[in-house]
Amino acid sequence: MVSSKCFFHNNPFHVSDKKIERLKLFFCLWILMLLPTCVKPGLGENDHWDGVVVTESDFLALEAFKQELVDPKGFLRSWNDSGYGACSGGWIGIKCSMGQVIVIQLPWKGLSGQISDRIGQLQELRKLSLHDNLISGSIPSSLGLLPNLRGVQLFNNKLSGSIPPSLGYCPLLQSLDLSNNLLTGTIPDSIASSTRLYWLNLSFNSFSGSIPAKLTHSDSLTILDFQHNNLSGSVPNTWGGSVKSGFFRLQSLILDHNLFSGNVPSSLGRLSELKEISLSHNQFSGTIPNEIGTLSRLQTLDFSNNALSGQIQETLGKLHNLSVLILSRNKFSGHIPASIGNISNLMQLDLSLNNISGEIPISFNTQHSLNLFNVSYNNLSGSVPTLLANKFNSSSFVGNIRLCGYSLSTRCPSPAPSFGVIASPPKLSQQHHHMKLSTKDIILIAAGALLIVLVTLCCVLLICLIRKRATSKAANDRVVTRTGKGVPPVVGGVGEVEEGSGEGGGKLVHFDGPMAFTADDLLCATAEIMGKSTYGTVYKATLEDGSEVAVKRLREKITKNEREFESEVCVLGKIRHPNLLALRAYYLGPKGEKLLVFDYMHKGNLASFLHVRGPETVIDWPTRMRIAQGVANGLFYLHSQENIIHGHLTSNNVLLDENTNAKIADFGLSRLMTTAANSNIIATAGALGYRAPELLKLKKATNKSDIYSLGIILLELLTGKSPNESMNDVDLAQWVASIVKEEWTNEVFDVELMRDASTIGDELLNTLKLALHCVDPSPSARPDIQQVLQQLQEIRPVLSSEDY
Repeated sequence: MVSSKCFFHNNPFHVSDKKIERLKLFFCLWILMLLPTCVKPGLGENDHWDGVVVTESDFLALEAFKQELVDPKGFLRSWNDSGYGACSGGWIGIKCSMGQVIVIQLPWKGLSGQISDRIGQLQELRKLSLHDNLISGSIPSSLGLLPNLRGVQLFNNKLSGSIPPSLGYCPLLQSLDLSNNLLTGTIPDSIASSTRLYWLNLSFNSFSGSIPAKLTHSDSLTILDFQHNNLSGSVPNTWGGSVKSGFFRLQSLILDHNLFSGNVPSSLGRLSELKEISLSHNQFSGTIPNEIGTLSRLQTLDFSNNALSGQIQETLGKLHNLSVLILSRNKFSGHIPASIGNISNLMQLDLSLNNISGEIPISFNTQHSLNLFNVSYNNLSGSVPTLLANKFNSSSFVGNIRLCGYSLSTRCPSPAPSFGVIASPPKLSQQHHHMKLSTKDIILIAAGALLIVLVTLCCVLLICLIRKRATSKAANDRVVTRTGKGVPPVVGGVGEVEEGSGEGGGKLVHFDGPMAFTADDLLCATAEIMGKSTYGTVYKATLEDGSEVAVKRLREKITKNEREFESEVCVLGKIRHPNLLALRAYYLGPKGEKLLVFDYMHKGNLASFLHVRGPETVIDWPTRMRIAQGVANGLFYLHSQENIIHGHLTSNNVLLDENTNAKIADFGLSRLMTTAANSNIIATAGALGYRAPELLKLKKATNKSDIYSLGIILLELLTGKSPNESMNDVDLAQWVASIVKEEWTNEVFDVELMRDASTIGDELLNTLKLALHCVDPSPSARPDIQQVLQQLQEIRPVLSSEDY
């Protein structure tokens, strides 16, 4: 019971007035009357009052919950008998609101035992997360009594029994993941009653029976994963109901390793958002429905290990986003559609162990993205396209008796010799003799060819002379324009640094580089604006030979004087690293213009790559981690080898080459600017969400402020969110920290990454911890760049030191 001293027992003022004493006692009693359920037995006179504590009903439910669990590692020691601290952060894994439990989150704690049925007393419970433990027993049916339940994550345990039908009546249920348990029975029809359910994963259990037809009408489901069960019967052909396209949100339909039979549902063609269909290792028969060819967002299609037959539809070639097509171990016949060889994103194609005949289409000679190709054990004939023969070993082609050209032992027969002007048979017949050209004919042909060559050379020289005069005249009137021929003369070269004069009277210095171009080449180039920044304007210049460079025109009023500028820029021009954008040349114009020429990066910057892309473009975790390591490695080189602080590191300044390798741009440009200009640039970084908090006072970038910016980029890669995106008036770092503090960690990650959470979960969490370490408000608490790079490589050893 609370002491009668109540809130006044530490009052330093001694008052003897009896009226005041009675008033204090009355006030204490009034407080007790207002909060009858928030005071726990055992809170004595010496206990600290810290606001709202857990209600009695929730306290008793948590006590019962704890008693039925086995806690060998002692994580639940903090759950003391008094109940004090349950709602103030003292009890691990418990979060409350107004004295009532809203979250129980205890994953990876080694817990066994079972889940108490009294969990149904926690009427405000929103999330139950007990995944990756050893909990057995059944799923309490009382979970269905919780009106606010939104998420249930019980995967990777030893739960048995069936799914309580009552779970389907939780009106707010959004995510239900019971995968990798020992559950049996049928999938209750009531699950389809959860109108907000978007994630349903029942994979790797022993469920039997069929798929509830009502599930196929859901307009909220995004992920449906029933793989590795004993489900049987036909899959309902009612997907999408009567709606033809655009309304239903299902993106992943994973039903492989079951006992399904019958035809593949044609109604799947109504689900316009589908990205993945996996029906492998079942007993499906019939053909692939033509409607599948209308799913423009589809990326993965796996029908392997079934009894499908007929021809492979040409319409599959219309799936331009398809990256994985697996049709092996079926009964397909006919030929391989040439249209499949034209799918530019195709990475895996497996047609092995079928009855496919004909030749491999020559269109596969353009399939440079393929990393898996298998047509073994079919009835194919003819020669293997050169690209495939050079890229894949014989195991991809064996079992086709009439197929040749894929190994030394299967060389194709030489074609019959053709007889023409040069080649003649060893013994000429009279007929062949008359086909020979006379000496006079040969002389006439040679003279004609020489005349054509001379005329062509004269035309080329005349065109070049006219163009040179025109561009020389234009050079005096313009420097850089938005489009057309307006890029100032810059000569690129290979080898050592050299200097010269441009045609407009300016000074040119160029460094080593892969391309050689003249001033005329650049003057004739087509220039278009790629973007503007605090430093200046960037143009894409396309030369006549098709090669491309990036030209940055610096703002004249913010750069240092010419002498200081040249001293600094020459240092920058010699820096070479795989993760740094190379400066190839610079130009000083007669009127003070300052231009920098860089390699052109075809995939643009990381900001656009992450945030300005179509829904059909998915960026997987290995790609994101490779980018993160590339940025960290480039920054490590700048800090350790060049003693350069970037000062303006953002995802806009991380460029990507054709292989999605990261290259940091704009490094060292602060050395070319005046002190006042650099202060403005730091302010701009703050507006974009990358500025370290200490820069508000220091106004000078440091190694640790670069680390903060790198941390923001890591958070971008993890969350898929832009730092300047509105998130309840807080920046990205604050938003992530608040979610993690509430232990709703899964809500932080990009939904694309959560599809593979079972395999990359630890990597995501460890990278998140590292990112939060980098954005610590205290600069001294942040790691240095070597520690960041080392930890990234330990989390996922994508790159080795040999790659740098």
